[in-house]
Amino acid sequence: MPRPRGARQVEKAKDFKKTLLELLSYLKNYKFRLILVILFAICSTVFLIIGPKIMGNITTEIFNGLIKKISNTGSINFNYITKTTILLILLYGISSLFSAIQGIIMTGISNDVSYKLRNNLSKKINKIPMKYFDSKTHGEVLSIVTNDIDTLTMCLNQSVTSIISGVATIIGVLIMMISINIPMTLAAILIVPLCMLILNKVVKYSQKYFAMQQEYLGHINGHVEEIYGGHDIVKAFNGEKKALEKFTDLNKTLYNSAWKSQFLGTAMHPIMQFIGNLGYVVISILGGYMVILDKIEVGEIQSFTQYVRNFTQQINQLSQVMANIQSAIAASERVFEFLHLEEEKEVSAKGFDVNTLKGNIEFKNVNFGYNADKTIINDFSCKVKTGQKVAIVGPTGAGKTTIVKLLMHFYELNGGKILIDGKDLNLYNRHEIRKAFGMVLQDTWLFNGTIKDNIKYGKLNALESEIITACKTASVDHFIKTLPDGYDMVLNEEADNISGGQKQLLTIARVILANPKILILDEATSSVDTRTEILIQKAMDKLMEGRTSFIIAHRLSTIKNADLILVMNNGDIVEQGNHEELLKKQGFYANLYNSQFNVEEE
Repeated sequence: MPRPRGARQVEKAKDFKKTLLELLSYLKNYKFRLILVILFAICSTVFLIIGPKIMGNITTEIFNGLIKKISNTGSINFNYITKTTILLILLYGISSLFSAIQGIIMTGISNDVSYKLRNNLSKKINKIPMKYFDSKTHGEVLSIVTNDIDTLTMCLNQSVTSIISGVATIIGVLIMMISINIPMTLAAILIVPLCMLILNKVVKYSQKYFAMQQEYLGHINGHVEEIYGGHDIVKAFNGEKKALEKFTDLNKTLYNSAWKSQFLGTAMHPIMQFIGNLGYVVISILGGYMVILDKIEVGEIQSFTQYVRNFTQQINQLSQVMANIQSAIAASERVFEFLHLEEEKEVSAKGFDVNTLKGNIEFKNVNFGYNADKTIINDFSCKVKTGQKVAIVGPTGAGKTTIVKLLMHFYELNGGKILIDGKDLNLYNRHEIRKAFGMVLQDTWLFNGTIKDNIKYGKLNALESEIITACKTASVDHFIKTLPDGYDMVLNEEADNISGGQKQLLTIARVILANPKILILDEATSSVDTRTEILIQKAMDKLMEGRTSFIIAHRLSTIKNADLILVMNNGDIVEQGNHEELLKKQGFYANLYNSQFNVEEE
């Protein structure tokens, strides 16, 4: 089966200790509440452990009373039994109350940790270099923020309290068993080494399957999002079979890893139960022998049997908890790996004022490649003066869009410099310098919300009058007013309740509202009809007055009036000049223009 895009090799052994220590570091801020959880868990366990001992006393009293009645030497002390029963009910009630309190506290802690981690992930996403997302599907990143955090939260909420209660119960039960009879206690705890040996083997073997399960859950999420996001295209090209085959392969791998991990996790329960039952047999035989020798009371056998049952149940429960912890640690490891990803280098924005930028830009011997071993921009140099309209043209793959991505500081250069107003781009704060740019791409992006909110994304504090003016400039105001709710119409998640051309118009209005110093237009009019294109072109000409503008064009007829045309091929500028100058050269641009013109004529 081909390896899914962005998939990681499954590690044979996870760094359990390192991940666990990092997870514990997130719990340091909740020390007081964790101490309360431990105290309430111990108190709950103590009151619960005392119960079997008291029940044994009741059984002993009933047994001895019956013997006395049969031998006419006395009777059953019902007054003692009644008082002891009330005490027992009270102890169990207090135990349940303490258990509920510690459960509520632990739920709060787990949700706080979950909230903090999701916030940190959200902040981290905005600091990670763009190259990371080139190698990951959206579903994989989404799985970390949702599935992995949910798995971790569930583990903290359920497993931590189970571990505390389990350990406290085992210690308390062991003390009570020793107080009843030491030989029987030794016989009972002989099962522990056997249980631990089996538990260790199963956990060690199952760990890799839990890691694989979390990984392929992310792959499936990515595939489903990709396919259903482009459902129309899949349908149009009859790609259902191929999509289903890929999903089946991914799902099969997930099924196998999930089945093995869950099987190994649940297999521990019947194994531990079988070993525990063997212990009951040994205790029953030994206890009966002790009664005959008059070294133990009948009620104490009952108490001891209950303690043994609690003892084995807690070991069994802890084995189940370990399976959950394996899943949680595998999920935590992915979360922490994401949080430890290298961030974009940032500089201070002190003294920076975007309004003072003039827009002089120089590319100086720029070299760049998305992969270190493959350079696509080679020794690229160019000077752009303030207010110039620069068109970037060339065949597909020539590096046109890459140039503006570098200008927006989405990627780090492999070599050379980009200067803005004579200052190295690396010396500007990314967040602040991007305020100077307005970008309209071929791939429109609108979010689920009103049209007004989508346009205001370019200037969050914009007045309604400013929004309307921007929309009129983009020739979209009339269209918006024809909609049922006008500017308050809600776009759905995919914004497919309006046409592609209308979406493009809205993104243009958003840039107009932002009123940037530098414009980047990546075939901004590619999704509109000819009439609308003319209106937008006029609005853009007005908007670009006095602003440095970069236009990536595929239709060369749209950039005839550009001040400078950069002709790119294979990452290099092969020609530059205005439209007339380039045509006179009868070079690469002329051939490109004439071939496109002839195609349009046909």
